[in-house]
Amino acid sequence: MDRVTPMTATANEKTAETFRSLNPATGELVGEHPVHDEAAVNAAIERARTAQIWWAGLGWKERKVRLLNIKGALTRALNRVATAIHQETGKPVADAQLETVLAITHLDWAARNAQKVLGPRGVFPGIVAVNQKCVLEYQPLGVVGVIGPWNYPLFTPVGSIAYALAAGNAVVFKPSEYTPGVALLLAEIISGVIPEEPVFQVVTGFGDTGAALARGAVDKIAFTGSSPTARKVMAACAERLTPIVAECGGKDAFIVDADADLDEAADAALWGAMSNAGQTCAGVERVYVVDSVYDAFVARLTARARTLRPGEDRTAAYGPITMPGQLNVIRRHVDDALARGGQALVGGADAVKEPYVEPVVLVDVPDDSAAVCEETFGPTITVHRVKSVDEAVTRANATPYALAGAVYSKSRSTAMDAARRLRGGMTSINAVIAFAAVPALPFGGVGDSGFGRIHGADGLREFARAKAITRQRFAPPMNLTSFERTDKDMAKLLRLVSLLHGRRYR
Repeated sequence: MDRVTPMTATANEKTAETFRSLNPATGELVGEHPVHDEAAVNAAIERARTAQIWWAGLGWKERKVRLLNIKGALTRALNRVATAIHQETGKPVADAQLETVLAITHLDWAARNAQKVLGPRGVFPGIVAVNQKCVLEYQPLGVVGVIGPWNYPLFTPVGSIAYALAAGNAVVFKPSEYTPGVALLLAEIISGVIPEEPVFQVVTGFGDTGAALARGAVDKIAFTGSSPTARKVMAACAERLTPIVAECGGKDAFIVDADADLDEAADAALWGAMSNAGQTCAGVERVYVVDSVYDAFVARLTARARTLRPGEDRTAAYGPITMPGQLNVIRRHVDDALARGGQALVGGADAVKEPYVEPVVLVDVPDDSAAVCEETFGPTITVHRVKSVDEAVTRANATPYALAGAVYSKSRSTAMDAARRLRGGMTSINAVIAFAAVPALPFGGVGDSGFGRIHGADGLREFARAKAITRQRFAPPMNLTSFERTDKDMAKLLRLVSLLHGRRYR
């Protein structure tokens, strides 16, 4: 693995031993990394198994201190990390800095709240088992395998890594082949704080490396990626009955009520759709606007969209499409929308100019078109006219994806009602993607958008197993779990149950 074989200029081309990471905006070489095979992955898992025992043995207080020191080291290296993200994804440095800040806040929350969420606590046993002392605690799973994406190569995997480490697990991380350098820099930072044992390791490579991790002797897989890939990962995990938390794609809807602040709504919808070149699983892809304000909203949205420019320089609104193959998906969606009667008010068929895609705003697009039904993952947006918020919710839910959404309305009751009825794991009101910045809130989807949750207390519990312990404090007045149980004992029990539970309620 140490020898580098000859390379061509193809982005991230696989070789027998290494592969290249290139800047998607310039094509410049960022780094060369080994393709770890199954044996290498299994060796990493075995090292993690030993390291996890040590890490769990440190206890809550010491793990908290270590994780807070990782947070501090990451903060001090913020600009270095952001530069690495910028180089491997092409996103603007400021966006990479924001991503790093979000990762820092999640590390902080996981470190400070792990013991409170997962530590031992007493549970009331109830009248029938009143002689029992009950304790509930959450124990670490062991070794967690994390398979991360390229669009947010730090923030997204840290949503699993930080919470898994805080719960007392060791982690083996397989980053995207497009962003291995970011992962290795994170590993460098973590090992600087925790030099004793490899509680966090990175394995690099392509799909085979990720498959080896999923098939390996890990205790859980945390996966982020497309729905088709998630199905393959689940199939690999099934060989060992390894549980998985999957955060997959989205086709998120943005609803604009008649009383919404249209300037704020247009600004938020545009950011949700175009930031990071639209490569956001919880980004805005569909907008549903109540008829009475449709024209005014579209005018504001298109005026703003025309001012955006993709590029590699600091003044660009967003960067390139990181994964070259996604350009074909974006082009197909735009072409299909136009062929089926849609109109491009901004951009159009010529918006795809590799490696960039200029902003595209589409209207009058049929609901069964690819641009409405499939995840586009590019700087495009479809805008739809609806009669009411109710119709907007109904049409927004008419997709197998169900990750997140947003509602703009000045009516608290209307917004809350719509937010609850939008199928998915998260909804923002009068904001966009706000939930991602709140570490205490769980993040995850439904249907083709995946299952399980990262972030928050639910995210901590995702990487732990509940352990229930009962201890008899005194002999029971009725020994019901014995072959010496008498009819008199049962009669007492039935009278007690009748007294406690036999009443009628209204």
